[in-house]
Amino acid sequence: MQIGIPTETVAGEHRVAATPETVKKLVNAGHQVVIERGAGIRAAYIDSSYEQVGAKLTEDAYSGSEIILKVRAPKAEEIQKLPQGSHVVAMFDPYRNPELELFAKQNVTAFALELLPRTLSRAQNMDVLSSQANLAGYKAVLLASNEYQRMFPMLMTAAGTVKPARVVVMGVGVAGLQAIATAKRLGAVVEATDLRPTAKDQVESLGGKWLDVPMSEEEKNRAAEAAKNGYGWMPGEQYIKDQAAIVDKAVANADIVITTALLPGRDAPRLIQADTVAKMKPGSVILDMAVETGGNVAGSKCGETVVTANGVKILGVPNIPATVATEASALYARNVYNFVETLFDADKKLALNQEDEIQKALMVAHGGQVLLKRG
Repeated sequence: MQIGIPTETVAGEHRVAATPETVKKLVNAGHQVVIERGAGIRAAYIDSSYEQVGAKLTEDAYSGSEIILKVRAPKAEEIQKLPQGSHVVAMFDPYRNPELELFAKQNVTAFALELLPRTLSRAQNMDVLSSQANLAGYKAVLLASNEYQRMFPMLMTAAGTVKPARVVVMGVGVAGLQAIATAKRLGAVVEATDLRPTAKDQVESLGGKWLDVPMSEEEKNRAAEAAKNGYGWMPGEQYIKDQAAIVDKAVANADIVITTALLPGRDAPRLIQADTVAKMKPGSVILDMAVETGGNVAGSKCGETVVTANGVKILGVPNIPATVATEASALYARNVYNFVETLFDADKKLALNQEDEIQKALMVAHGGQVLLKRG
């Protein structure tokens, strides 16, 4: 079977969906792998490294390929290149993607990796959201520190003491936990908050301080139920008010704030209002990791650094994993390979199984129809 790896066309996307490591595994499994010339160069994977493991270089990885592996889903002109009956494995941004109908019309089977059931133990090694968020949380702190004009650690010098930076992390998922760990390693004092009370132990285990918000019994139950699915929950009015007061105080005193909160299929929740930003010290830095889906921070703009009237920098850095493209590609490619393996039977024949809980969850187009219910 021919498996194709095209060059990513989205601006700023430096990752690649397969590395020499995973291509070698695919070739050893009996597949023919074709990769577009230069597809991996922005992630520091040169063409010759793919050839050495058995891949064939091509000008068009779509032609003749039965399976296409990508980071970002093909766009309109790329969709037209997809062979009828082929299969695409990529990140589709499925709830926002307006082109799913085009995949159906092309009779393409599309697998959206973001829809992986994260509670399944056998799916953990396919979880692209976690692998990419881990890297994004790390790099977010470095990007913020680069804009911050003071030091992270406390220093004792002959000229006086340098105080440590105060960092607030909002949203303690995979990205948030890595941001906490990174900021602590750099010597900062770190505080963190999340809608899941179970995150408190994780924050404290990394040396962070938990920003506690009082919860009613009903809210505790709702939060516990949501945690079973690995996501946040929608709090009540009183909780939102209490959280806003605590967040307002913590953020106003912070030097650096990292926001990471995302909601599947919806705009990112607004965590920091303009009046809170206005209370921050000049030179403070906010990095909004959710800027591509509406932003957690009032005033953040995708792809821009906004400097407020009171001298606060709001960084709207999109696609942070692509700024560490070599490692991001390595992890993503392993996730993809682990999923692709599930598409074949013991005889290495393609065997789709719509009853398989992983394939069923990820399949957004098949048999000429869009299967995703956007509700």
